[in-house]
Amino acid sequence: MSKAIGSLGEQLVSHWLENQGWQILHHQWYCRYGEIDLIALQRESKDLPILSFVEVKTRSQRNWDQGGRLAITLSKQAKLIQSAELFLSDHPNFIQYSCRFDVALVRCDRYPHSASTTLFEDIPTFPNVIKVGQPFSLNGYRLLLQDYIESAFS
Repeated sequence: MSKAIGSLGEQLVSHWLENQGWQILHHQWYCRYGEIDLIALQRESKDLPILSFVEVKTRSQRNWDQGGRLAITLSKQAKLIQSAELFLSDHPNFIQYSCRFDVALVRCDRYPHSASTTLFEDIPTFPNVIKVGQPFSLNGYRLLLQDYIESAFS
């Protein structure tokens, strides 16, 4: 169930980024160092296009790590940096772009008396407009993009 909730959080952030003008290049990009949740490209920047490696942390209300903030340890950051370097070596056409590491914090809570037992269908239907800090309901769950931290680490 937690893997499904994590995937839902990634899909939510992907949808939000696309609405912000980003192009999602990869969802759950795997390599020997681990996984990058989302790799997104924004071509409409003032200078060079921006390539963002996005780590998504989806948590319930009763979590121990400040909504996922404490899970972005130095070790996790090092693995993400190594993974990004490997991605860039496999995709040299992105090397000249500005790169950054973003962190998205998503909250997902189940309604206590919900009749729904399915977290989401194959493709969840998100609201057209999602705002940071504004909750919405989906199949018996309350979702919230709590925070989107640009350039969370380097």
